[in-house]
Amino acid sequence: MDDLAILGGLFAIAFVAATILPAQSEAALVGLLVAGTQSPVLLVAVASLGNIVGAVVNWALGRGVERFRDRKWFPVSAASLDRATGWYRRWGRWSLLLSWAPIGGDALTVAAGVLREPLWSFVVLVTIAKTARYVVLAAATLGVFA
Repeated sequence: MDDLAILGGLFAIAFVAATILPAQSEAALVGLLVAGTQSPVLLVAVASLGNIVGAVVNWALGRGVERFRDRKWFPVSAASLDRATGWYRRWGRWSLLLSWAPIGGDALTVAAGVLREPLWSFVVLVTIAKTARYVVLAAATLGVFA
């Protein structure tokens, strides 16, 4: 398979995993790391970028939540959004360091948009969180912790 197609697929899976549909970007990354045909640094960078861009889409949806909240495709349930908004109000922008979490992480990124977190600080904190998750996953997969 063409390297560009592999990297594009990883980006797409990581993007989708951060937005509307459930997807397993971690499984895709681990599979590609085990295959060993691409640079681990490149794979982590591509997965991180896809996941960060997906989170920015969530942030943008949060900015316009009143227009989209009742749509079936909206990525976060009302209960999850309310819970995440509560966390966000309590802990502020630092709660975005949990945006990597499989449960509640996506809701936090939407809540950040709802509560008008500036895009620059949103991107910085989400980049730290999501990239760190993929770095730890890659290190564990490649036996760095062994």
